[in-house]
Amino acid sequence: QVQLVESGGGLVQPGGSLRLSCAASGFTFSSYAMYWYRRAPGKERELVATISSSGSNTNYADSVKGRFTISRDNAKNTVYLQMNSLKPEDTAVYYCNAKQYYSTSYYITYWGQGTQVTVSS
Repeated sequence: QVQLVESGGGLVQPGGSLRLSCAASGFTFSSYAMYWYRRAPGKERELVATISSSGSNTNYADSVKGRFTISRDNAKNTVYLQMNSLKPEDTAVYYCNAKQYYSTSYYITYWGQGTQVTVSS
């Protein structure tokens, strides 16, 4: 059974930090690129960060560049999102996503249930 389980969300003051984790099981984690998305209230889902299957390549949304860091540990089947200098506009439900592309238009994808991050004083 495929599972992606996020943890580490919570309430933090502006300027604070949180580290999200996403533990994967039921598929070959090291073969999948991993993504963190977020959805803020009343807004569309936003891609926050990506990391290649090996971990050698990462990309970030402009809104989080320089503040967030995505990483992965393939031995632990876990992907992380270190979030520093948090702002109220980072408040959202954060989702972990796995994708393996077989062609430009065909891929297998899995989603976690999400973890709430609230940045407020």
